[in-house]
Amino acid sequence: MSLRARISTPEEHGSRGEDGHLVASYRAKLLEEIDLAEMSSLAAADRRARLERVLGHIISREGPVLSTVERSQLIRRVVDEALGLGILEPLLEDASITEIMVNGPDAIFVERGGRVEQLPLRFVSADQLMQTIERIVSTVNRRVDESNPMVDARLPSGERVNVIIPPLSLTGPILTIRRFPRSFTLQELIAFGSLDEHMVYLLAGLVQAKFNIIVSGATGTGKTTLLNALSGLIPAHERIITIEDSAELQLQQTHVVRLESRPPNVEGKGQVTIRDLVRNSLRMRPDRIVVGEVRGGESLDMLQAMSTGHDGSLATVHANSAEDALTRLQTLASMSDVEVPFVALHDQINSAVDVIVQLTRFADGARRITEIALLDSHGSEPYRLATAARFEAQPMTPDGRVHGTFRYFPLPRRTADRLYMASQPLPQAFGVARSADQLATREAR
Repeated sequence: MSLRARISTPEEHGSRGEDGHLVASYRAKLLEEIDLAEMSSLAAADRRARLERVLGHIISREGPVLSTVERSQLIRRVVDEALGLGILEPLLEDASITEIMVNGPDAIFVERGGRVEQLPLRFVSADQLMQTIERIVSTVNRRVDESNPMVDARLPSGERVNVIIPPLSLTGPILTIRRFPRSFTLQELIAFGSLDEHMVYLLAGLVQAKFNIIVSGATGTGKTTLLNALSGLIPAHERIITIEDSAELQLQQTHVVRLESRPPNVEGKGQVTIRDLVRNSLRMRPDRIVVGEVRGGESLDMLQAMSTGHDGSLATVHANSAEDALTRLQTLASMSDVEVPFVALHDQINSAVDVIVQLTRFADGARRITEIALLDSHGSEPYRLATAARFEAQPMTPDGRVHGTFRYFPLPRRTADRLYMASQPLPQAFGVARSADQLATREAR
């Protein structure tokens, strides 16, 4: 295959074989031409521009005659390999890609539009993939080797990164990059079909009236996206403290304090957990506490904060249904170093949690609110969930789409009274139940 063909069809041949050696060859020539000490003193943008200029001179001097497009493609690939993340650079710039999954040097998958697809891209070898991984983790002062084969990190642009290498991985180095989610408004989510106007009115009232809300869903269902949109409904004058593993929330209010946990350093010291931050936030005079995700003993501290004067708090939890969310909160709270009986945790959840918003990702990739459930139980009573809204899906159509309708149910009297006392309008689509028989309730143990 000619040089011209190899450059112009990188998608079909990835970076293996002759094409990979071509890029490696020009990268070696580039390193011979530049002054590394001088390059280190330049800003990132200036460094890339300088490399592109030097490489252009090398190609003009030694390379064949190429068209403008072919020349640009070759320069881009060599500079990406020398300075950036190689073949992953274009993927990081593609706004439609939400997840990048590298399963060894020979298999690269991405999630686009809620669906996973494999790309015809390859790394030359496992060593080249390891070089890319080491470049990523070095930016956050981490290291990955046989003694430390698992690493969680975050790119400067916000993407979350997980790395696991042999001997734990039997398929070579594994790299997973989750893109930094763009902030969406509730109106945009309505346009996507994630919810409708009536549900927005209800959620807005619940947030303004300081109901404690748990956003529940499986991985990739859009929990953080919805949490960010709901946070935008908090009044601007309130002091908001956000607590996250990886800072993703993008609140627009002015009085926001953002806290982020910290993993241990290479010596295994210096770790600051979500639980540490939740405890510290209680001393910071918060009006609202927003936790990106509860996944351990911090659940107990969060529940205590919700039931002791910090109303209107928001958090997310991994669960497949509203019932599972309650069970998972109880299990996570029991993981605290404080031994609390399950019965006491049950009472704590009944006291603290007001609303569970359940999210689901359907087979067509669409993410929707499938239920807004109100916790209508008290004290030691079994968990009693009253459905306020539900998405009823229909079978997938021949075009691969999942359609359905949103249904609404009367609200419990206690919920309606809280909305009224907070001067929040009651959405007419729901109404108020006159008796328990009118509620769409179910018990969850």
